[in-house]
Amino acid sequence: MSAQCEVAAKNAAGLPMSGFERGLTLWVALCIMVGVALGQFFPAPFQALGRMEVAQVNLPVGLLIWVMIIPMLMRIDFAALHQVKSHWRGIGVTLFVNWAVKPFSMALLAWLFIRQVFAPYLPAGQVDGYVAGLILLAAAPCTAMVFVWSRLSSGDPYFTLSQVALNDVIMVFAFAPIAGLLLGLSAIVVPWNTLFASVILYIVIPVALAQLWRKALLRRGPAAFDATMAVLGDASIAALLATLVLLFAFQGEQILAQPIVIALLAVPILIQVFLNAGLAYWLNRKAGEKHSVAAPSALIGASNFFELAVAAAIALFGFESGAALATVVGVLIEVPVMLLVVKIVNRSKGWYERGVVR
Repeated sequence: MSAQCEVAAKNAAGLPMSGFERGLTLWVALCIMVGVALGQFFPAPFQALGRMEVAQVNLPVGLLIWVMIIPMLMRIDFAALHQVKSHWRGIGVTLFVNWAVKPFSMALLAWLFIRQVFAPYLPAGQVDGYVAGLILLAAAPCTAMVFVWSRLSSGDPYFTLSQVALNDVIMVFAFAPIAGLLLGLSAIVVPWNTLFASVILYIVIPVALAQLWRKALLRRGPAAFDATMAVLGDASIAALLATLVLLFAFQGEQILAQPIVIALLAVPILIQVFLNAGLAYWLNRKAGEKHSVAAPSALIGASNFFELAVAAAIALFGFESGAALATVVGVLIEVPVMLLVVKIVNRSKGWYERGVVR
């Protein structure tokens, strides 16, 4: 095992949830109120920010999203990929749920709830956007927060590192085709050049920069890496919150007109979280994997890389789109729902281990 992989595993095993992360739902709720208020009382500055675009990329948001994503990608050690073979059954379950079940089940849930059940209660002009946002939210599995969920559920740190690294490699190649396919099947026109540009801007380039920065820090020692990550972690959340203020400044009129929209969008997201977590957990149990592997395997499928989803939604459909709002709902419910899933996984450990077939 490489020294860098060893450092990364120890970091993942002991990674605390920061105060910012614990209060993420509260901060998002405050951003809703602040953003809506600022958008109503000071519309001109936000409209000016919205016009700051180059090749359909909003420059302020692009910068904020890099600040969001790069610190999270710095926690990933691609040297951990060699660990995949150690828990091939758990990795197999993770890949099956994340890439063969999750995006497609969300597309189905979005069609069922947004186009059918809740359609009379939603603004007709935004329905396609809501469906698109939910698909984008499910098309990329979680990255950094999985380390937190894994630690809280006593997950195997080496397995957690390996599954995150492998998922990120797959995401570079699979995010655009899967998202484009499901958007097309949902009768939503998507500019493919913008979708692929989003992958380059918000996955490929940040991954490269993050790994270069990571290597430079680790050459100075684990203490330098940990100190930098402590600062960047809070900066990442702060950038997310600033992006949300901008989003809600543009979305304010729609939210004030129909506040029930947020609650309705949360329904398919909640169902999908428990569906994917439960399926991965059960499949690992049937496959005979240890609970310390099953827990992070289930949790990565339940959580989302919402930073990428928000970025892609803005790039593809704009600040004022239903797609952007739908991805933000995912951010709003992420922490409390995932903490509930962690609690269920921990409390069911005895049941899990009694039924493992070895």
